[in-house]
Amino acid sequence: MSTTTETEIPLRQRIAENPQPALVWAAVGAVLIGAELGAILQVFGAIAGVIVNLLPGDPGAAAVASLQESLKSIPTLVSRDLIPNQGYWDGSKYVGTFLGLSPAAAWAVRFVLVYAYAFAVIGWAWNGYNRFRRHYRRVDWTPRDDVIDRFSGHTWGQFGLIITIMFVVMAVFAPAVGPTTMEQNILQPYDYEINYFDEETESVESVLVGQANLGSGSQGAGDENVGPMSYDDFGRFHPFGTATNGKDLFTQVVFGARISLTIATLSIGIAGLIGLALAMITAYYKGLADLAVVLASDSIQALPLIMVLILMLVIFQNTWVRELYDGAVLIILIFSLVYWPFIWRAIRGPAFQVSEQDWIDAAKSFGQTPGQVMRKHMAPYVFSYMLIYASLSLGGIIISVAGLSYLNLGITAPTPEWGRLIADGQQYVASPSWHISFIPGVLITLVVTGLNAFGDGIRDAIDPQADTGEGETAAAGGGGA
Repeated sequence: MSTTTETEIPLRQRIAENPQPALVWAAVGAVLIGAELGAILQVFGAIAGVIVNLLPGDPGAAAVASLQESLKSIPTLVSRDLIPNQGYWDGSKYVGTFLGLSPAAAWAVRFVLVYAYAFAVIGWAWNGYNRFRRHYRRVDWTPRDDVIDRFSGHTWGQFGLIITIMFVVMAVFAPAVGPTTMEQNILQPYDYEINYFDEETESVESVLVGQANLGSGSQGAGDENVGPMSYDDFGRFHPFGTATNGKDLFTQVVFGARISLTIATLSIGIAGLIGLALAMITAYYKGLADLAVVLASDSIQALPLIMVLILMLVIFQNTWVRELYDGAVLIILIFSLVYWPFIWRAIRGPAFQVSEQDWIDAAKSFGQTPGQVMRKHMAPYVFSYMLIYASLSLGGIIISVAGLSYLNLGITAPTPEWGRLIADGQQYVASPSWHISFIPGVLITLVVTGLNAFGDGIRDAIDPQADTGEGETAAAGGGGA
């Protein structure tokens, strides 16, 4: 009887009875969050700007712009202002860089600090889960414990997790990771000026960034190449070298990662919601509802995916939707519409199995509405299957986005995208400017491999029978009508 009473104690009361573990964890979190408070608030300011830009007439655009400028003044630990690397050599020392270090060393310090901070936050979150599990959880064991234990022994999945984390950190912290800013080097290069040391005159000169880019392009052999981990003639450090137009390749790569990650996650998220909702409806009502969705799904799946993507992009080529964020919004909508049948097929079988369980009939007999039954009693048991398929689909979307940009049908310039970088440097693969195509290509391969490995790890952790053949019934149920 005492055990039952103990498990019914609310979480707030359990924390009040033993507050020290929660307080220590919260204090560490406050320090970590406070160190990046400025960047966090800037993210919300950027989201507000996106929403305002989508509204007709741009109401409140001036107020949002003013807010964004004021948020930039809040100090941030891993920021360009705290650890600057865009300085210049004045003939005797570096000016404007962090602690007077060389631009390469200053950038490396900031790069390492970004990833150290990211892994510290991940460690803090994991420690919080362990503290909850050890001090505040009602029971000693849950099925989630077995999932975590199985994944902790899945080497291939852990490799994918590390690659995924590196990719996500690169995308999230793109403004801090890059050696220069997107506005200065890519979007508005002629609005900014830099100083550099002219060896011929032995004096510090100034030049517009756009003009410096024209003299720093990588287009073959000799002086027309700025390779990886080198400086250009204007004293700017380029970790990945420069592109054909002289713009910093590393900056384009990290912001391209942000574009790819945003498109992939939003596309699969919207497609997952559509697929989950239709799976609940077809499993609950069956009959004509299931037949209608089967026909719609088969109609979409019967078409070649890449051809549908190209066709839709060509149809909407000159519309206002195509202009939203250089085509990103249109690509997200198209991927969402063509991917939901695959997710619905993957979870249809498990949804039908759950709908036949005794507790579903019990919930109906107690007068719960169809929406309550689907949301509370069916969706939680199908969500894990959707998570598995969604994690395995992210890599495919990233490759598709890169392929469309390679064909000049995806994200349009000047927004950076990995596929377009590969296309721009394709003719220089056999020259000293090999890095333009090679580096984005390797990153695409590595990221897609990592996402697939992470998806395999999630699948094996959630469904350990998947590789033994015992779990094929559900999968088969999801593939047929």
